[in-house]
Amino acid sequence: MARRSVRLLASIAAVATMATALTACGNKQATTDENGKPIVNILVRRNVTDHPMQDTQYTKDLEAACDCTIKWQEVSDNAWGQQKSAKMAAGEFPDIGLSLFSMVDAAKYSTYFEDLKPHLDKMPNVKKFLKAQPGAAKYVTDGTKIAMLPSDRGKGYEVSGTHMFINKTWLDKLGLQMPTTWDELENVLDAFKTQDPNGNGKADEVPMNIRSLGFGLWSPLALMNSEGVVTSFMGGGASEQGYYVDNGKVKSYYTSDALKDVVSYLHGLMAKGLIPKDVLTRDASQYTSQTVSDGKTALTGVSFGWSNYAEYGNALGDQYVTLPPLKKDASTPDSQVKWDYSQDACRWAYSGSGLTVNPNAANQDAIYKVIDAMYGEKLSVAGFFGSIPDIVSDDGDH
Repeated sequence: MARRSVRLLASIAAVATMATALTACGNKQATTDENGKPIVNILVRRNVTDHPMQDTQYTKDLEAACDCTIKWQEVSDNAWGQQKSAKMAAGEFPDIGLSLFSMVDAAKYSTYFEDLKPHLDKMPNVKKFLKAQPGAAKYVTDGTKIAMLPSDRGKGYEVSGTHMFINKTWLDKLGLQMPTTWDELENVLDAFKTQDPNGNGKADEVPMNIRSLGFGLWSPLALMNSEGVVTSFMGGGASEQGYYVDNGKVKSYYTSDALKDVVSYLHGLMAKGLIPKDVLTRDASQYTSQTVSDGKTALTGVSFGWSNYAEYGNALGDQYVTLPPLKKDASTPDSQVKWDYSQDACRWAYSGSGLTVNPNAANQDAIYKVIDAMYGEKLSVAGFFGSIPDIVSDDGDH
């Protein structure tokens, strides 16, 4: 009886194992559609206000170029920030990833990032692009491997990624000059706090608004430019790790007097109520409520961002202008004052907006056709500005 029970249990276990295996096979993701065309799965990180990719003419044009079916998955910026680490640890990588990974990710999880260099002959548009833009190739090449492909957003992005903005409308109303030093800025901020520059009769002005005190994009620590430290707070580069170059020598601002001076200055502004005291704990929506505000009444006097319209919205953006890098004090020589330099990271979006390929993905030939089409002239334009002819017209002559 005991032997019979053991055999029965063994048989049940075998059947269960077979059932599990069959179920796994049945759930395997299809690699072709009902017409036998290859399927390419693309995961894209995008802003929640963007139009869904599968509904665009751009997608139809890509599918025609590769003679395949593209299945899009979309993830918002915030959601990807929460999901990214877990998905990479679980080995969940899409066929093609857009704006998902950095070169740091590619180094850490190298087996999940296809080396694209051997496939360049299959992608003549990509090959032509990298040859024409050697800077782009340099930023995505690790040794001899090209782990991802960058995008070129044009000369309009050959600028700093971090700008300091001031409300010029408030300055004019209060009869104030543009500040040129830290002390002058502090005096302006005092006036913004006490003299009701937005004219609504409320003490609701935020003299200086900052997102955080981190070593990243739009950081007020860019004030180290005032003491000759060239920051590059964008793209996960060396500057975000504390490195900078001074007269040909690599140094770390983590141990510099410049960083100590900036932190001390910002602490003083916060102690006087010129910077919100909750900047280290609040979320982005609270910051936006004080910059974009209600679109009618400006609340913020000074902040750090990308552009005045991105920072304050279309309705209030005209009130703001950029401040050149400030001197620490009037005795600081002009030659010592530097600019934040992040134009390479801004233009190419080297580490933040890479295109990656999973080496284990099916339908590799179709994948490279899709990518090459993305780098063609018309679909490059459509991918950046909008679909042709719905958003952009093709008038000839490129």
